[in-house]
Amino acid sequence: MGTAILTSIFTSGLVSSLWNSNCRSFGTPVALARTLASSNVFSRRHKRVVWCSNNPTFTRELTASSDSVNRYLRFLVFFASVSCYPEYRRLLPCPSQNGPPRVEHLVVSEGGCVLDYISKALDLPPLFVADLIHFGAVYYALVCPEPPPSATPEQVHLFKEVTAPSVLKKRPSIKGKTIREAQKTFRITDVNEFVEAGTYLRVHVHPKRFPRCYEIDWKSRIIAVTESYVVLDKPAGTSVGGTTDNIEESCATFATRALGLTTPLRTTHQIDNCTEGCVVLARTKEYCSVFHGKIREKKVKKLYRALAAAPMPIGIVTHYMRPVNIAPRLISEDFIKGWFLCQLEVLECKEVPWPSTLIEEKYCIKDSGWPLKNSAFECKINLLTGRTHQIRAQLAACGAPIVGDSMYMPAAIAELTSSGLNPFGKYKKKYTTENDRETAVAEWIAQHGKEPGVAIGLQACQISWDNGEHFYKAGSPWWT
Repeated sequence: MGTAILTSIFTSGLVSSLWNSNCRSFGTPVALARTLASSNVFSRRHKRVVWCSNNPTFTRELTASSDSVNRYLRFLVFFASVSCYPEYRRLLPCPSQNGPPRVEHLVVSEGGCVLDYISKALDLPPLFVADLIHFGAVYYALVCPEPPPSATPEQVHLFKEVTAPSVLKKRPSIKGKTIREAQKTFRITDVNEFVEAGTYLRVHVHPKRFPRCYEIDWKSRIIAVTESYVVLDKPAGTSVGGTTDNIEESCATFATRALGLTTPLRTTHQIDNCTEGCVVLARTKEYCSVFHGKIREKKVKKLYRALAAAPMPIGIVTHYMRPVNIAPRLISEDFIKGWFLCQLEVLECKEVPWPSTLIEEKYCIKDSGWPLKNSAFECKINLLTGRTHQIRAQLAACGAPIVGDSMYMPAAIAELTSSGLNPFGKYKKKYTTENDRETAVAEWIAQHGKEPGVAIGLQACQISWDNGEHFYKAGSPWWT
């Protein structure tokens, strides 16, 4: 798991900013703005390796507006001065909006308690660090992972310094392990955990938050409770089992508490954060494995209700998805070797009213400039293959994006406005060189938008397995 997490970070769009920016301490509101607006200076204080991500647009906003600074400080608390902490309300109340990402990379210079080290190294209140650990936002590896190609020469030099064989051979914890094994990351769960000198730490200082978790009546979302599993009608705007940096604000955690269970519920499958509907949570490790087996053996059947911006034809829709684990997911109407088969069956499609303005505001629905908002089209879909974002990507490719899907709707609008922009669509152009094709793909990706903040018109309305022996339905979708 650790290697996959690091790989996803180092291969994402954040990679250059994570490694090319230095750590910062935050003081008073004025100092905060001044610090964020200042140029990057690489710090080796306490022999620390520190890289963090910062958002230039957000920095400019903070510099230009003291109101922005105050709004930011209301939910992210740092140093008020060099010598004292401000009043600290921990990570609650939950911010109504997520702030810009900030990920810190450290190499421990002196062994000791992980909470104390992070608090001192990053100038963060101990209670704040304790909450980050509780949220699952702190990871360690015995050896610092290799920096990406975007790292500076000084950063590469420092990496070599802390991973030199002469240094590593003095560490008993690494004896018998390969460097690759020692570079695997693991989540820290105990605030008192001891970390020895040379240990690598990754701290997600701004974990992704899910404010809707605190607005939901979770007991009312429970569909069924058995000895082996719980079926939940997942609300939109929540994560089933948590994210890389936040396992606290998840459906599994809140459903466990709502039911008063002593053993945490386990996730057996996922649906997107912006999707609502049926999810199965296992009560035991054994049943979690059993349900995974049923999914592999295709014994689990899922039906979805999708609110599309245009009508869809009845029948089976086939595409092929690019095998790249990064959103947006690109799909092709034609077979491409190595791409994944995507199939869904539209069982019915009926015209319904477009959601009212009040409903759109309540669920943060973005129309992305869709030209026709008189009617929407509710489709019942049998998912034949289960790929990430499959329904969203396929419907958008058919010119019928899901209402509120700010990730895929802008691209669908672009293709409708100027046919041929989609290099994998019905009206795709012919490319004379591979460079031309790559350029077209990059331009097509740029047509897509950002992941929705709360909800889209998609519900996992029904789930069943073992030939219908276990059969459950979700309640009415948000748009009704």
